[in-house]
Formats: sequence, structure tokens, C-alpha cells
Amino acid sequence: MEECHYCEGTDDKEEVYHEIIECITGALDAKDAYTAGHSQRVSEMALKVCELIGLKKKDILKIHIAAHLHDIGKIGIPDAILNKEGRLTDEEFEIMKTHSAIGAGILSKSKSLSEFSDIVLHHHERFDGKGYPDGLKGEKIPVGARIIAICDSIDAMTSNRRYRKALGFDVCYQEIEKNLGKMYDPIIGQYVLDHFDKVTACLHKNVAVKAV
Repeated sequence: MEECHYCEGTDDKEEVYHEIIECITGALDAKDAYTAGHSQRVSEMALKVCELIGLKKKDILKIHIAAHLHDIGKIGIPDAILNKEGRLTDEEFEIMKTHSAIGAGILSKSKSLSEFSDIVLHHHERFDGKGYPDGLKGEKIPVGARIIAICDSIDAMTSNRRYRKALGFDVCYQEIEKNLGKMYDPIIGQYVLDHFDKVTACLHKNVAVKAV
């Protein structure tokens, strides 16, 4: 994995990072309260997964930051789609799918945040190559994106959505298990299943995530 240049900074840089995250999540909150809360929960789970699989500290920090930022592109999605009651039409879903590329584009314009753009761009790729935006397959998908993909799904399944109530953690577990090697990296996914309670501990603090 490429070295996280941002990680070479001082405590002052870390403080700036936290201020950037607060500004971004604040902007997302203004558009969609679920998205900002979701990014926080995904980042907590991604951090735990990184620790469990034994990644290096610099890689853990890079993925943790990218997880915070993975949905930043939703800032560019029309409110009528982002906050729609009920399921999206096929056309609306195609527009929603552009958020990963929008997010990567936003980050690529920043000297300090551009290194996270590749993970953000590919966090909706599938291990079997049927994801988006580029249809990457297997280990061609950045490891950070593979980790975030699982955590993203876990939070989505266990949160109340406008079009359905939260699924149980047992159903979520079964869905992850069923999709190993399809949607999810089978090795990382198995780590998640083997330590499911630890990975999802942050969600149990918010079992009834507010429906928006």
C-alpha cells in the first residue's frame, strides 16, 4: 500500500485534519443527516477491521480518514434524490452512483487530501467485478475500498432508511456471509464475520439509528 504522506505530519496537521472532517460532516449534515452519521460509523468499523487484520499504522490512518470521507460526493447529488422518500428509480440510482466519482474529484483538487481519492472512488466496487464506477475486480480494488465496502453495507443494513426499517444484526451477518467473494473480499469479510461483535460494537450504541 502506498505510504500515507499525510501521516508524516505533526500534531498541528492532525488538528487541521479533524477540523477538515468537522467541516465536511457539517456540510453533509446540512444535506442529509444520515450520510454524516453514517460516515462516522463506517470510519469506526473500518478502524476496527484494519486493526484486526494487522495493517500498518500509516495504512490504518489512511483508511480511517478515507472512511470518514467516502460519501463526500453526496454533496453533489440533488436534494430531491438524496432525500427522496421511498426507493430511487433506475435513472435516479444512476445519478446517485456518481457520488463516488464526485467525491474523488473533490479530493483530487486538494494537495493534502488527494491521496484518499482512489479509495473514495472505488468504495462501491465489488470483488466479483460487478461494481462501479470502473468494474474493478478482486485485489485490483484498493484494500481500503474493500474494507469500507463491507463496513458501508453493515451500517446501511442495520440503520433505518426512508424506505425500510433496520435489518437485524443476524440478517446482516448472513448477508455478508452469503456475499463473500461476490460483493466482498472473502478474506477481509471472514475476518469481519469472525469478529462481528467487535466490528459492530459502535453500532450497538446506536441500535435505533434515526430514520430520515
